[in-house]
Amino acid sequence: MPKTTPAPRRAVLGAVGGLALAVPRRLGAQGDAWPTRPVRVVVPFPPGGLVDTLARAVSQHLSAALGQPVVVENRAGAGGNIGADVVAKAAPDGHTLLASSLGPIAVNQYIYRSMPYDTRTAFAPIVLLAATPKVMCVANARPWRTVQDVIGEAKARPGQLTAGSAGPGSSLHLALELFKRVTGTDIQHVPYRGAAPAVTDLVAGQIDMLIDNVPNILGQIRGAAVRPLAVATERRLPQLPEVPTMAEQGLDFVFGTAFGLVAPSGTPPAIVERIAAAVTAALREPEIGGRLVEQGAILGGGTPAQFAALIERERSLLEPVIRAANIRAE
Repeated sequence: MPKTTPAPRRAVLGAVGGLALAVPRRLGAQGDAWPTRPVRVVVPFPPGGLVDTLARAVSQHLSAALGQPVVVENRAGAGGNIGADVVAKAAPDGHTLLASSLGPIAVNQYIYRSMPYDTRTAFAPIVLLAATPKVMCVANARPWRTVQDVIGEAKARPGQLTAGSAGPGSSLHLALELFKRVTGTDIQHVPYRGAAPAVTDLVAGQIDMLIDNVPNILGQIRGAAVRPLAVATERRLPQLPEVPTMAEQGLDFVFGTAFGLVAPSGTPPAIVERIAAAVTAALREPEIGGRLVEQGAILGGGTPAQFAALIERERSLLEPVIRAANIRAE
């Protein structure tokens, strides 16, 4: 079985465990004067998704901490690029922020043929909000009971197994391509318009497998509508204690989806640090953090430097995967 070095595949979930839930509050004149009006948090995806839930969960705490209303605004489209572009072109004064997965922040540059901004220079990283681990599930009608069963079947019938995703370039698609790269298998990618229809077809047996974010498919797992084979985490998840890790089944594969907060490039560091401290404090609150953990999220927090390093690790991990698989979206 082909293997690559373990460190890069731990880019998101391995890094999350090392983030300290504490940020020193160092403010200068610019940080003390801010904010002078309501703060807008743009979510570049439709309402109801995890990043939207994260943004709304911390917004009330932020409002109390900052002394100004914090308003969440959904600006969906183009894989998150439309909303992200709004923030990239906003004044770098701390009054417009972006809450997003790492696609629009880090890797869409390699997926979309035309980008309205440069992911490498457009944003100032603030803080990791959370990460969601991935879980491999198969249709109940399939006979496979382990990841090695899937790998064996995929090698016996190259290109015949089908795996869904939330669309070209989505985190589910990237997880599949990374899995194929690590295992040396050929599995047919079936893109959908979002994760929900992919889960629906998996339950119906229309596709063979799905490597999904735990919060997206936790209900179907608990209802025995699909069969979970392994979680792509360092350790077993408390939400799914009976599901083994990939490592327990002989595969070095740790992968998840990170969600974070960024500001337009050039935002004063004092403001960035103040937001990071307030968000980290919000994630400690039981009514916020506890609810997110129940949904399968791994809480973030930490410093802007830690989040910037995580973004760079994600970019270096996924750029070669994207290019090798020729992943493209319009």
